[in-house]
Amino acid sequence: MYSRKTNDDEKNEKQAVDLTAAMGIKTMVDLIKHDHKDKIDAILKSGDYRVNVKRVLAPLKTMEKVLCVGMNYVDHCTEQNFPIPKEPIIFNKMPSTVTNPGDDIELCPYIKELDFEVELVIVVGKGGRYIPKNKAMDHVFGYTVAHDVSARHWQLKRNGSQWLLGKTFDTFTPLGPCVVTRDSIDPHDCRIRCVLNGKTVQDSSTNQLIFKTPELIAWCSQFMTLRPGDLILTGTPPGVGCFRKPPMFMKHGDVVTCEIEGIGSITNTVRETKAIYSSL
Repeated sequence: MYSRKTNDDEKNEKQAVDLTAAMGIKTMVDLIKHDHKDKIDAILKSGDYRVNVKRVLAPLKTMEKVLCVGMNYVDHCTEQNFPIPKEPIIFNKMPSTVTNPGDDIELCPYIKELDFEVELVIVVGKGGRYIPKNKAMDHVFGYTVAHDVSARHWQLKRNGSQWLLGKTFDTFTPLGPCVVTRDSIDPHDCRIRCVLNGKTVQDSSTNQLIFKTPELIAWCSQFMTLRPGDLILTGTPPGVGCFRKPPMFMKHGDVVTCEIEGIGSITNTVRETKAIYSSL
């Protein structure tokens, strides 16, 4: 789902525009690649192709990369006495972690210490390499919300303390509910919250980000080509379960909501699953 502010937002809040029918595109990445913003504005103003929304899916699933930034909130660093980083700490998740709002977060037998992290996500628009900071915003399509689900024992205690395995189980990146365009919000001054079983467990503002969008686009593009639809999860605020005393981890049946002001919220439920062989 794509979101762009119009005067009709309030009266059409339960509807969406079917851009696949209006423009003949198949995925959000197709839309991003061809930069159809002017055409989309015209379609939105026309009132055509309106459909009722029965279920919201993740706005992107066919991206090439899911990059992540660690320790990128001032208040998250101070809660654990971690020095403020002098350069971004980058790791990654696999695109196969991306799942829909409302889908279950799978708690398989290999997972212990399941933790929550609400994150603002940069959606890359125009691709590029060695992007200077003063041109970085030209390469941003918009923003969305992610839940960076984490298996802390794999992230911090196993696998040589490399973070990848603890971050990249299937269903570990619920994403949505939409992508808002870069001019729709001030991404560096939004309330950001995580609510677990009705209790707020993370509550901060993106004004606490250490490295903001231009710095992250410029930094990441030094090492790899950024492509349309790539995601950059920008880090999480304080309150995560592993740094609480005593620690607090998610369990079967827990309901978790991640929300960011100006974008929206996503809610998912933790479900125990069995490790069953499958062949694709």
